[in-house]
Amino acid sequence: MDFLAEYGYIGLFMASFLAATILPFSSEVVLIFLLLNNHDPFLSITVATAGNVLGSVVNYALGFWGSFLIMEKLLRLSQKEIARSEQRFKKYGVFSLLFAWVPIIGDPLTVVAGVLKINIYLFLSLVTAGKLFRYIMVGISVS
Repeated sequence: MDFLAEYGYIGLFMASFLAATILPFSSEVVLIFLLLNNHDPFLSITVATAGNVLGSVVNYALGFWGSFLIMEKLLRLSQKEIARSEQRFKKYGVFSLLFAWVPIIGDPLTVVAGVLKINIYLFLSLVTAGKLFRYIMVGISVS
């Protein structure tokens, strides 16, 4: 994480992008580091949100165009995780995407949104709103 933090906004974008995939990254750590080192809060939150949403779009695309084999091998998602995410969609509807930022459940939700071919504009709106809210809360907690 220190390595990415040294690259400022570019490092934050990369950390946020990677954190939205199945890779175990914590973009919050990089965001907090930048905020504590007097980087612009508005720009930092915007960059973190953009990177994280773009990573979720990659997950969506893999679900949309990928096969379950790709999801299992590349994303390391089990059939059980995918089935649970599909159940969440059936239970809570598309608005469950507001929680795409939540560790463990968020990444499979974005993949399943692609599998279910959720409207991309609705997907982007909900995922962006949830992730932006999370980063704003992190920013507020630092100040």
